[in-house]
Amino acid sequence: MQQFIFQAYRWFVGFLLKQIILALTILLCVGAGITWAAVDGLSLELMQSQALQNAEWCIKALKEATQLYSDDVVERVEKIHGITVTDNYPAIEGAIPIPSTYSIVLGKRLSEQKGNLLFRVYSDYPFPARQADGTGGPQDRFEQDALDYLRQSPNDYYYRIEKYRGRLSMRYVMPSIMKASCVACHNTHPNSPKKDWRVGDVRGAWELIQPLDNFMKQNEKGLMELSVQLGGLSILGLLGLILVIGRLRQATRELEGKVRERTAELAQANIDLEQRNGLIRQVFGRYLSDEVVTNLLTDAENEKLQLGGERRKITILTSDLRGFTAISERMSPEEVIQILNIYLEYMADAIAQYQGTIDEFMGDGILVLFGAPTAREDDAVRAVACACAMQLAMGSVNERMKQMGLPPLEMGIGINTGEVVVGNIGSEKRTKYGIVGSPVNLTYRIESYTTGGQILISETTLQEVGSIVKIAGQRQVRVKGVKEAIAIYEVWGIGGFYNLFLPREEEQFFPLVVGIPLQYTILDDKHVSNTLFKGSLVELSAKGAKVRIHQIKDGSKPSPLSNLKVNFLTSNEQPTASENIYAKVLEKAADNTSFYISFTSKTPEIEARLGKIYKWIARKKLTHRLEQD
Repeated sequence: MQQFIFQAYRWFVGFLLKQIILALTILLCVGAGITWAAVDGLSLELMQSQALQNAEWCIKALKEATQLYSDDVVERVEKIHGITVTDNYPAIEGAIPIPSTYSIVLGKRLSEQKGNLLFRVYSDYPFPARQADGTGGPQDRFEQDALDYLRQSPNDYYYRIEKYRGRLSMRYVMPSIMKASCVACHNTHPNSPKKDWRVGDVRGAWELIQPLDNFMKQNEKGLMELSVQLGGLSILGLLGLILVIGRLRQATRELEGKVRERTAELAQANIDLEQRNGLIRQVFGRYLSDEVVTNLLTDAENEKLQLGGERRKITILTSDLRGFTAISERMSPEEVIQILNIYLEYMADAIAQYQGTIDEFMGDGILVLFGAPTAREDDAVRAVACACAMQLAMGSVNERMKQMGLPPLEMGIGINTGEVVVGNIGSEKRTKYGIVGSPVNLTYRIESYTTGGQILISETTLQEVGSIVKIAGQRQVRVKGVKEAIAIYEVWGIGGFYNLFLPREEEQFFPLVVGIPLQYTILDDKHVSNTLFKGSLVELSAKGAKVRIHQIKDGSKPSPLSNLKVNFLTSNEQPTASENIYAKVLEKAADNTSFYISFTSKTPEIEARLGKIYKWIARKKLTHRLEQD
């Protein structure tokens, strides 16, 4: 029911809004009708009030005249011999009427003069003469009711509006109170019907009957004139409203047109803005991760794009191509960019898949954040999974390298977890979203110990990831800038939901019939030592070799995980060095005169030469094994 009322109300309001002129017309008519009814009621009330005042005034005037006649005339005349005071005064010469007769006669005279007024004086104890002619007592129910009421309330008056002799009239009655001067006369008069009157008794009633038809006609005439005036004013008001509404509608249509035009412009501007925002996101997205772009744009909208940062525990991943600097030296800049774009495309896809934030590309190196700008509980786990996916994606990268006739690429990855400061770094004119802290430097150090295809993680990262990560080995290293040795762990896969594992192939080193002479120098970070050591390649694998030192002296045997610059020599008597190749010393056990290396960068000529030798030795070994079997 409530819903029906609400729907009906909504329909009514909607109808009024649509049919405003009709609604105003109806409202004006209703208002005029209400006004007319109110004025009519007010007129009747005023007419009744005026009639009451008029009747009261007339009867009081009649009573005063009668009282004056009784007190100042009758009392004096009674003392004069020869003048009689009687109700039958017309029949006696020199007689005057008694006060009650005087009031009756005076009322008749006034009625005759006024024409529309009728005065009556009556009592339920009339003298015999008046009782005989039927004018002395009450003549209808109203007069009897008036006498009964006034005896109960002698200080009040009684009236009623009703039809009298066919005309709507007001009948107004006031009591006639017995005065002290009249009591003796009435109680001693031989014709008095009642002999026990007392002062204050209601002797009879004074009634004024005044027809109201003239008042009604005047009232109707006034109402008619008012109706005409109201109608005219209503019509004028309605016409004025129609004109105003018409103008408002025209202005509304014009405004609606302008609003539509403006709305269309705003909609188009919004579309353009969305396109520009999309373009901004697309452009920024090529330099920053989606999360960083969203964070920067949100901060800009909220006016929070300020310099500074916050401390936060995050996991940091760095990657680097092994020996790519040497490879790039033999290529044109365009070829280098082409190779980097292919490599970074695959890496960026893998990083995005595991929700990493690429902080920056540094040539062939990548710095990735897990936990900034958005922190998650599994940041470290996703970082390790991302590293495994990146190493597996190198297979697709090298397929592209092979199609382009280029040597395969190898990548090392280091991962560390620690507390850093992350935020907006730079100046008011140029700002970068980045990180600062010793864990960043430690991550780069860990990555520097990797060989191609390796993933090394710190102990803090291992504690974060737990047993889901599969460890292939552990080693203690002394890192520059850190007092104590730290443990780093080689990852070969991650289980659980991710289920990513790197291929594990045991390197087979085959002895060479004739050693290949070489010279090497140890690299300290990116700096090349001036001390040259000589040796020979005595064993060869697909990716590495065993080097025998010709002369053992201080520093000739490099420590594990050291980086070397190697040059092959054409002869022992007058050596001519080949182009530079680079390698990393392995932790594989060897005697004091030897050490194992893994090549990180080889020239195409040396790659072809060593590959040819390795394939020949491997084929010979396989043939020999088959012959034995």
